[in-house]
Amino acid sequence: MKKIWIVAGETSGDMYGAELAAELRRLAAERGEPVELSGMGGAAMIAAGVPVKVDSTELGVMGAFEVLKLIFTFIRIFRQLVRAAKAERPDAVVLIDYPGFNLRFARAMHRAGIPVYWYISPQVWVWNKRRLPILARVCTKMLVIFPFEVDVYAGTGLRTEFVGHPLTDLIAGRRDPAITRDGNTFLLLPGSRRHEVERLLPPMLETIRQLRRRHGELRFHLAAPREKIAALCREIIAARRRKHPDLPEIELSVGDTGYWQQRAGTGLAASGTVTVECALAGLPLVVGYKLNYFTLALAGLFVKLYRGFFTMVNIIAGREIYQEFLQWRFRPRKLLPAVEAILPGGRRREEVEAGMREVAALLKTDSGESAIRRTARAVWEP
Repeated sequence: MKKIWIVAGETSGDMYGAELAAELRRLAAERGEPVELSGMGGAAMIAAGVPVKVDSTELGVMGAFEVLKLIFTFIRIFRQLVRAAKAERPDAVVLIDYPGFNLRFARAMHRAGIPVYWYISPQVWVWNKRRLPILARVCTKMLVIFPFEVDVYAGTGLRTEFVGHPLTDLIAGRRDPAITRDGNTFLLLPGSRRHEVERLLPPMLETIRQLRRRHGELRFHLAAPREKIAALCREIIAARRRKHPDLPEIELSVGDTGYWQQRAGTGLAASGTVTVECALAGLPLVVGYKLNYFTLALAGLFVKLYRGFFTMVNIIAGREIYQEFLQWRFRPRKLLPAVEAILPGGRRREEVEAGMREVAALLKTDSGESAIRRTARAVWEP
């Protein structure tokens, strides 16, 4: 029996891990070779029937300060997984993104002689290219989801394959022709992490308060990834409404972001994987992000904007499709005109729609094979 571990630490990685697990099982059934899956993941992998050794649901933190608060939890989990891997000797360990944890785990697996496949490359092209030789030494293969990443690893000796972006299949699979886009529905996507919501939702709320004064026809919806984040959003909205009774009503739902990406006419979102989802679904966005100031100061020493942007949709295209606002620039005075420009009939609406189609084309491979099938084959056939 082939044993494969999947290790994912964030909401998006957990989603991709669940898709990969299902595809590996299909591949195993087709070939008449049983497969045993395990690893670390969250709600999606658990729902997909993967017996995870660690539930990573609340481990998706961003920034040095936030990681430090959970450092002993990470050390305990790391040691637990290394011991289990050495005891079980999986045929392959598939690491999905999550570089802070997974790079250390990859080193441990390499020392133990266990093959490492990294699916969804760490963004070394933003953070630290000095990690490239380390990745080349400890990984069996790098499976990248953005076409420009093949060039990033060129010359390192690391086998690298562009497998296509898994969201191209996922978004296509959940597209419902019965859902029609409503230009008067405005979608808020404040993030999947607590600190993202705490920093981004207040300026989002002030922006829509002002937006409603000028566009009375708009209705507002907030899509949260899970109930814990939804509860936090309700608290922040209630506190804001006590100060500003004219804050418009905001409908809130949990776990149905995909539906609202097809239904809404325009949106305001935290930077992250969700922006790629929205581009593939055809939803125009304004995007932003705010870091803890300690993290920002530290990041300034190491981080450079790749191709001049921090939003993945813009990096893929090599130009600004979604207007983006970082740190202090993420405030209503900046956001309001940017949002108005992409509302139906706005001056940038058609430009953004064309850009989203361009990005969707770039994220597909020429083989015609689905991204998740190509990934599963790359893991199964070393």
